Amino acid sequence: METKNANLKKHNIGYALSGGFIKGFAHLGVMQALLEHDIKPEIISGVSAGALAGVFYADGNEPYKVLNFFSGHKFQDLTKMVIPKMGLFDLTDFIDFLKSNLKAKNLEELKVPLIVTATDFDHGRSVHFRKGEIAERVAASCCMPVMFNPVKINGTHYVDGGLLMNLPVHTIRKECDKVVAINVSPIEAEKYKMNIVSIALRSYHFMFRANGFAVRENCDLLIEPYNLSGYSNRELEKAEEIFKQGYDTATETLARLEKENGSIWAEKE
Repeated sequence: METKNANLKKHNIGYALSGGFIKGFAHLGVMQALLEHDIKPEIISGVSAGALAGVFYADGNEPYKVLNFFSGHKFQDLTKMVIPKMGLFDLTDFIDFLKSNLKAKNLEELKVPLIVTATDFDHGRSVHFRKGEIAERVAASCCMPVMFNPVKINGTHYVDGGLLMNLPVHTIRKECDKVVAINVSPIEAEKYKMNIVSIALRSYHFMFRANGFAVRENCDLLIEPYNLSGYSNRELEKAEEIFKQGYDTATETLARLEKENGSIWAEKE
């Protein structure tokens, strides 16, 4: 199940899409702007919300049209609250939602190759799925510990891929000439409440996002929307607004890089 780098096809451009829960709709906005600049991925590497955005594009949908799949849905439509044992919510409804709305059923059937990263919680390692049933693997990648029950695949429990790798650049670095990294979860020290729950969540988010620091320097184009901290993880109704934030950030970033450097791509040393 884990990626082996030997004998992999060389691609021109790959997208690495970070985790970020509701902020994942910004991925779609960024991708829309990139496609309008003819920056198209030949392979996608996604974690959590990035895997979700990536799979709908890889299944043959234009980014702006993906919003239609979520239109009218609320957080509680895609999850089910359970008696807390391994998590507060179960992802069975989310898995059913994916199965109902994706044309491809297995990763190897997608129009654009997609690598889905999840955390093998039983053995403490990142696993990069290139094959197998899509819905369970994307759900596993999105499975934030404590909030959701771990997803069991072939006898192993999986949780959110961002736990160990929130910006999956290295899974495609060796097989791409250029890697576009989209990080919708940069660390931002926004205001917080001085209570035990708020402090615990803040600590969790800092640790979750910090593992992406090193790989930020290993991509050819980095786009990071810094205007997403005010959105609640349950605000599905604001998907279009979040999409626009990503689109605007990408458009502005590309224009700035072109003006300042004469190219959107980072110079190779």
